[in-house]
Amino acid sequence: MKKLLLLALFCLVGSGVYAQKNSHNGHEWVDLGLPSGLKWATCNVGASRPGDYGKYYAWGETTTKSIYTLDNCASMDQSWGDIGGNSSRDAATANWGGDWRLPTKKEFEELREHCTWEWTTQNGHNGYKVTSKKNGQSIFLPAAGWRYDAYESRVGSDGYYWSSTPDEISADNACDLYFSEGYHFVDWDFRFDGRSVRPVLE
Repeated sequence: MKKLLLLALFCLVGSGVYAQKNSHNGHEWVDLGLPSGLKWATCNVGASRPGDYGKYYAWGETTTKSIYTLDNCASMDQSWGDIGGNSSRDAATANWGGDWRLPTKKEFEELREHCTWEWTTQNGHNGYKVTSKKNGQSIFLPAAGWRYDAYESRVGSDGYYWSSTPDEISADNACDLYFSEGYHFVDWDFRFDGRSVRPVLE
């Protein structure tokens, strides 16, 4: 009888019923086998499922707003360095705690280089399934669009994700990941726009 119970338990574990999901401070992450060893969260800040859009943040701010403008952006014209891990400026760190932070420009470039990008739909939302070329693990980045003033724009067709990296030339801009169906690249945009946040973990 004991042997049968042990065999059944072994089968359940082997089938993944008791498999433990990777999580940190209550939020799940995926190891994409990247050269840096960086772990990527499965959801945006403010989302409860990978396909959900989540909340929008201006660069260098940790709370959402009803209106996103140049005049009410705390980081505009501020000569800040990289804000990653700064709980007063990094929306990932401030909202998720622990060691979560915004990815850097370099880490977005690593994600683009070492993964395949497939435009698809999850939970009814368009976006990219980003799959590791090394281990086949993947994350989903929904095309949540962006916010300016009190309006949302390009929702369902474009994705904009803040990095922690400021523009070294202009204190008005910061680096983000931008994508739409058929292309994805690292770009520089105005800090006052409300954009998505996808945390990472070392």
